[in-house]
Order: sequence, then structure tokens, then C-alpha cells
Amino acid sequence: MASISGHNTGIVLKSAREIELMRQAGRLVWRILERMGELVRPGVTTGELNEVAEQMIANAGASALFKGVRTPHARMAFPAALCTSVNEEVVHGIPGNRKLVEGDIVSIDCGVKIEGYCGDSARTFPVGQVDDRVKHLLDVTQRALKLAVSEIREGRMWSTIARQIQTFVEGEGLSIVREFVGHGIGREMHEEPKVANYYDRSQKKSDFALDAGLTLAIEPMVNLGGAAVEYARPDRWVVVTRDRSCAAHFEHTVAVTSNGAEILTQG
Repeated sequence: MASISGHNTGIVLKSAREIELMRQAGRLVWRILERMGELVRPGVTTGELNEVAEQMIANAGASALFKGVRTPHARMAFPAALCTSVNEEVVHGIPGNRKLVEGDIVSIDCGVKIEGYCGDSARTFPVGQVDDRVKHLLDVTQRALKLAVSEIREGRMWSTIARQIQTFVEGEGLSIVREFVGHGIGREMHEEPKVANYYDRSQKKSDFALDAGLTLAIEPMVNLGGAAVEYARPDRWVVVTRDRSCAAHFEHTVAVTSNGAEILTQG
């Protein structure tokens, strides 16, 4: 679940034991997203996807990070285990009776907590065949996440990587979302720092060093059209592209180590 862009305060580094507990949560998230990839097809509803995820979380003795979350701007608690964001929905789509149709894309974001530690990951799935521009959007967004992970080095400033993400995405003719960003993660889903996918002067005060033990949810959100987004509903959860172009979202929870980044949300 993306965090609203803002300034950073305290950053808590994790021990090797804590990172192992986060890996346990991350592996469950990975299994859920793998299952979602098997189920996404024309005719399935986003609510049906959420039901499967909730059962998998319960069977593992875990808790759903997103369900029940409240924020100052939202008018209700988030009601589901998954965020299911379709087409122009960027993040925080609410599962329900919407049926996916051929040519849609759906971004599925999942977070869990096990033994007090969290994992958070997202993927955007095509529903059947999608057009070439949308394929390009998915490919670039996934590559942007891979780029970010590959560039993590102990002691490097995050701004160096944020610039690379932005330059890569914009060089492909797409737009980076600025209002919502990644975040630190550990005992809580949203910890410091904020992890932006772009860099300008407004980010200077919130830049941070990549120290060993830092755990981050890195999640580029990329739009096919312009970068501007807005809330689509009175409940102020679902975020859409202002021009209603398609959006994609890929995310991993990673740990910074002396050897670079270790992805915790994979099999």
C-alpha cells in the first residue's frame, strides 16, 4: 500500500533476525501474488480475488496489513486484504463485484504481518491480451523496480536511485506518480523513510542514506499518460490518473545489506 509523499523523521534499522521474520511475511505475499496471477482472467471479479487472498492469509496464521487501515484523509477504514486497481486506477482500488474483462490490467497489492513483522508487494497483471502500449507500460514499470533494486549500495543516497528511476521512465515516454511513494517497513507497514521514485529540490530534505539493515518497500507507480492523479471516489481511497490513462504498479520489500539489496518478497 503506497504512502502519501512527505518528510522523513526517524529511521529504524533491522537486525538479521528481524529481516528473517520479514522474509517469512514476504514469502507469503509472494505466494499470494503467484496465486493471483493464476486466477486473473476475463470474468473473475476483484472481490473473488480478495476472497482467495484472505483465505490464504488466514490459513497461514497471518494478518492482512491493509484491512482496517484508516488514514486522516479517508472516510472509512480500508475494507479488504488486497488493493485491486484496474486500468486508470493507480493504487488503493477496493475489491468488489467488478468483473475483469479482456484487455484490462489489474494492479494487485498485498501486505501481511506474521509474528509482528510485515511484507508488502505488488504486481500489475494483464487480463488476457492487452495492446502494445499497455504492454510497454507494464514492462517499463517492472524494469523500473528492477533498476532500483539493482542500484542499491550501502552508503549510497536514495536520491541517486530516484533520479535513475525517473530518467528511465520518462525516457520511455511515460510518467512517474509523485503524490504517492514507497516507504520504510518493518514492525509497521508504513515506517520512515518515504521512498520517492523521482527527485527534485523538494526531495532534498527527505533524502536518506542506504544503510545496512534498512528495509524498504520500493514501489514505482507509472502512468501511460500524464503524471497527475486524483481521488476517484468520495471515500478518498481509490487513486486514479487525472487523464484516465492506464497505470501500472510493481513493488518489492527489500533489505539493504553490505552486498546490495536482498528482495524479501520472492519465493
